[in-house]
Amino acid sequence: MVKEEYGLIGKTLGHSFSAKYFNEKFEREEIPARYDLYPLSNIDLLPDLIKEHTLLKGLNVTIPYKVEVLKYLDELSEEARGIGAVNVIKISRDKETGKTFLKGFNSDAYGFTESMKDVLKKSGYFEDCDKDENPLALVLGTGGASKAVVWSMHNLGFDTQLIGRKHREDCLAYDELTPQVVNSAKVVVNCTPLGTSPDVNKAAPFPYEYLHEGQICFDLVYNPAKTLFMKICKAHGCIVSNGLEMLRLQAVGAWKIWNDNSTFASENR
Repeated sequence: MVKEEYGLIGKTLGHSFSAKYFNEKFEREEIPARYDLYPLSNIDLLPDLIKEHTLLKGLNVTIPYKVEVLKYLDELSEEARGIGAVNVIKISRDKETGKTFLKGFNSDAYGFTESMKDVLKKSGYFEDCDKDENPLALVLGTGGASKAVVWSMHNLGFDTQLIGRKHREDCLAYDELTPQVVNSAKVVVNCTPLGTSPDVNKAAPFPYEYLHEGQICFDLVYNPAKTLFMKICKAHGCIVSNGLEMLRLQAVGAWKIWNDNSTFASENR
């Protein structure tokens, strides 16, 4: 008998790593819970969803609601407040009144940071005595995922530059990228959903011809395992990685958030 429900909210939820990960976990560990997908055409449908599903204990949040969801939360963790985006919601309910309390967290930052540390280690970055004091990371995309990546890269000692389709105060447009800027970057991170299955023949409109051997190119997309972004970057001699391990780690983080009294953030610093 199901005693607890968890789920994922977003606009278009086709293939979901989280649903498979958690439902297999529940079956393997004999946890009386279920994880479902809740596609929402508008984030304003969230209160009705929570009211209707009284067993909901936690939600993951994906594109495009990681920022929009903030207006419905009662409290934010320190990381979520600093990042300005949420991918995990912990739902508490008053047993007498039924009133709900929603707290937002960001486990994307932890998942990405640990994944990036592993890639940097394999690249020999931490042993490089000649590395720049504040190397540059180019972050493609301006959504909620990019906010977590920027926050994480800063914590790893990198300067960051957002890249998007349109120029704005804190963001360069793709067509503004010069060979010098791209060449000077140690890391390029794709935070856009471009290239996700089934649209596997798409990639961010980045000037890949300016890349060179030894740069690290990280794609948050995990399906397919080898995205067009990764293939192009690898052809230029770059070290590439996808977002599967990041996704696994953020799921581990979400489970801790939903079930531990202490916050996940404080446990992993």
